Amino acid sequence: MSRTVFCQRLKKEAPGMPFQLIPGELGKRIFDNICQEAWSEWQKKQTMLINEKKLNMMNADHRALLQEEMVKYLFEEGEVQIEGYVPPEQK
Repeated sequence: MSRTVFCQRLKKEAPGMPFQLIPGELGKRIFDNICQEAWSEWQKKQTMLINEKKLNMMNADHRALLQEEMVKYLFEEGEVQIEGYVPPEQK
């Protein structure tokens, strides 16, 4: 059975994650407040960010930067700024 959450990113009721994807407090916050659709959007942004900034997930500073961007994107209505990337609708 799927669970519904009020998604803080998309400001609507939507299917939530089937399980907590990230350990700890932040993971619980995402599990409780972010829907699958918003998480999927974040994952696309995350991939672009990792590629753009050549982040190494073995590097603690890089992981911290990515986590900071994730919190901004999911909870603070921030947009991920990716240098040189123009969203398709703005071309």
